[in-house]
Amino acid sequence: MIAGLTAAFFFFKFPHFLQDCRYIMSMLWVGSKREKFRERNYTLLDSFLDRVQKQPHKSFIVFGDEVHSYLQVDQESNKVARALQAHSGSTMALMLGNEPAMVWILMGLFKINCAVSLLNTNIRAKSLLHCFNCCTSSVLIAGAEYREVVCDVLPELQAKRVCVYVLGDDGGVEGLHNLAEKIERQPNTPVPPSLRENISMNSPALYIYTSGTTGLPKAGLVLHSRLINSSLFLSMLGVKSDDVLYIPLPLYHAAGLQIGLAGAIELGITVVLRRKFSTSQFWKDCRKHDVTAFQYIGETMRYLCNTPETDNDRQHKVRLAIGNGLRADVWHDFQRRFGPLEITEFYAASDGNISFVNYIGKVGAVGRVNFFHKKVFPYALIQFDAEREEPARNNKGHCVPVPTGETGLLVVKITKVAPFAGYAGNPEQTEKKRLRDVFQPGDVYLNTGDLLKIDHSNFIYFQDRVGDTFRWKGENVATTEVADVLGMLDFIEDANVYGVKIPGHEGRVGMAAVTLKENLEFDCREAFNHVTGVLPVYARPRFIRVLESMELTGTFKQVKVKLVKEGFDPKVVPPPLYVLHESSRSYVPLTQTYYSSIVGGEIRF
Repeated sequence: MIAGLTAAFFFFKFPHFLQDCRYIMSMLWVGSKREKFRERNYTLLDSFLDRVQKQPHKSFIVFGDEVHSYLQVDQESNKVARALQAHSGSTMALMLGNEPAMVWILMGLFKINCAVSLLNTNIRAKSLLHCFNCCTSSVLIAGAEYREVVCDVLPELQAKRVCVYVLGDDGGVEGLHNLAEKIERQPNTPVPPSLRENISMNSPALYIYTSGTTGLPKAGLVLHSRLINSSLFLSMLGVKSDDVLYIPLPLYHAAGLQIGLAGAIELGITVVLRRKFSTSQFWKDCRKHDVTAFQYIGETMRYLCNTPETDNDRQHKVRLAIGNGLRADVWHDFQRRFGPLEITEFYAASDGNISFVNYIGKVGAVGRVNFFHKKVFPYALIQFDAEREEPARNNKGHCVPVPTGETGLLVVKITKVAPFAGYAGNPEQTEKKRLRDVFQPGDVYLNTGDLLKIDHSNFIYFQDRVGDTFRWKGENVATTEVADVLGMLDFIEDANVYGVKIPGHEGRVGMAAVTLKENLEFDCREAFNHVTGVLPVYARPRFIRVLESMELTGTFKQVKVKLVKEGFDPKVVPPPLYVLHESSRSYVPLTQTYYSSIVGGEIRF
């Protein structure tokens, strides 16, 4: 009787004790696997080749009506390795969309000891050249649909003697080479393993680009150790060996490749690959291919909830959704409409050294404080000075932890277990991410640039990003890059770019405050043509306001706090205030009526 009451009281006091213990056990399992990987110098390619041996004829990649087994992907990767063997040991940049060739090219390059730079397919011109040059790549491989994009920067690439391949017809353009034809001519027999004998766990595997907190995109270095270790994360999120995983997220992002594709290889499961997320095709794909788990970002879940309801909304085999950025209201709506499938939200970053998993299923949370997890990965939430845009420090020069329930900047101690490899070719930005003397002299923490909150029940919630980056349409937008683009316009003196919230949308949409050069006016049509011609859709400022002067801090930094607070309400923001209007192909004055339509959800971006 007493024992029963004691147990009842214990679980009343600690309702998630068993789930916490299971998570600790999964961490111990991952730690054990990681140690074995390290001892054996075991890479993701080794994991893939083991799967080929164990289950050669199991479906690996499903793409539309195409089905490719593990053996077929291996054979195609052999042909890739042979076609590109002359470039063995170099760094190659890929500008490829989601397609099966992306997978076997990646495996083929690993077979000849190549590091791979994964270019965002939305970047153009200056950004493309910047990203390419970050990693001293000597080869660029582009999908056929990006031939014109590559041609725009071909003279600069040729000047650096870069070998440029197109995965299809080269169009007779001098300096382009048809890689598809070259691959097709190769035998599918394996290349000598000696070509990759110099690969170690500390060798570069990937470069994944992130906007970070300032400037142009930065190339986050992913070592082979991190790539194979991250392949275990999918298991921790609840995916099992008999699942079919749907990946509609781009493979040039860490979520799609490191967590999704790499995790699928480690588990030996089937991946249904989609070139681009489609609300109209999502559930059709899931039903057609018997999908049981899928990856998401918050925006994609909202898009699905916004589609018209149908009688077969719950007719599917999906049991698990994994991702991040899901709002609490969308979480509830999604489960109400599409069924009580499990949703596992997590927190991670391609250039970070920690992850959190909401293994409880608490709506809105990205994770939970776990004493064992915190012991292995020491982290803290510290006070952040929004005005000075830097961590606050006390009179001893140390950072100040925030009380439970308050928002703080997430910092994570850099250790052997939680390393930070930094950014390729950018020691300044690498050092800027390191926060020194945080709690005691000599300690070094990673500044994630993310604001989080821990409630009194120990659940962790993502709040926002800080600094010069905001997130829109699932992409990080570097405000300094957008400001530089606006600054190219002859009539703009200065530009301050930031993100503002729109009701019913995830993240923040781009807005700019500009000052004009003396005696010049804002040219709405020229601004539209310039912005849409240079910036990808997600980075274009939807709103532009004109200021008489730019407010600066004492250290000459632009002040964003007040501008963000004022937003784009014509009642608050004095004219001139403009909105990007696609059908007019111009910026047009933002009226109160148009503003009301935006915040009321009648007009969506």
